Amino acid sequence: MSNVICIKNLSKSFGENAVLRDVSLNIPEKSLFAVIGQSGTGKSVLIKTIIGMMKPDSGQIWFRDTDITGSGKSAAAAVRKHFGYSFQNAALFDSMNVGENLAFPLIEVLGIRNRKEIKKRVAELLDWIELPGIESKRPDELSGGMRKRVGVARALIMNPEVLFFDEPTTGLDPVLSETINNLVVRVNNELGITCVIITHDIPGAFRIAGRIAFLDRGFIIAEGTPAELSRAGHPMVKDFIRISFNELQT
Repeated sequence: MSNVICIKNLSKSFGENAVLRDVSLNIPEKSLFAVIGQSGTGKSVLIKTIIGMMKPDSGQIWFRDTDITGSGKSAAAAVRKHFGYSFQNAALFDSMNVGENLAFPLIEVLGIRNRKEIKKRVAELLDWIELPGIESKRPDELSGGMRKRVGVARALIMNPEVLFFDEPTTGLDPVLSETINNLVVRVNNELGITCVIITHDIPGAFRIAGRIAFLDRGFIIAEGTPAELSRAGHPMVKDFIRISFNELQT
């Protein structure tokens, strides 16, 4: 399986605070890849650097055969149109209803003006996430789980090749967390989209991800399949996994 994203020796600091330290990762095409670790270890910074929200201090980010970090702004922006991003809090526009939220990137980014086409694409996607007919609802009328799913739908409407999920189950109870994790799996399996998730939901990540990277204080200290990470000898990895699964059982 070829790699859709290759990260080589990526570093990022804020003042004297080094957040990413010489990070290298290969993300296989059409895989479901998870990045886990404690809060403040650089997970969100890693994703935001890949999608262009932040500029790395050094290192390379490749999308297939294109070095994004070595390209000009317009070329890098063109490449990043292949990426989608599902925000932790869904980041829906409160002044718009659900239909308008989903239509926004079609109109503003893709320049689609055909109302019939927009309405059709919005309806099809809401049906796919199993929330049909909610176009007229406002974000504040939705439950937390529904907002998360609509946020995923808005990211999907651009037909990305890679979709990044920022803490998709944060703030949800175990039942809703399972629903969102299952949606991520559907995005990966049914749509063939490469999915990259950063998460504190360790049991969830071990259940759905094909490969997992453990980030600690800016370093990748372990990476592999869930089975390989379960056998990892690094004390931090062992303790983090043990505590996470013990909390699930209490």
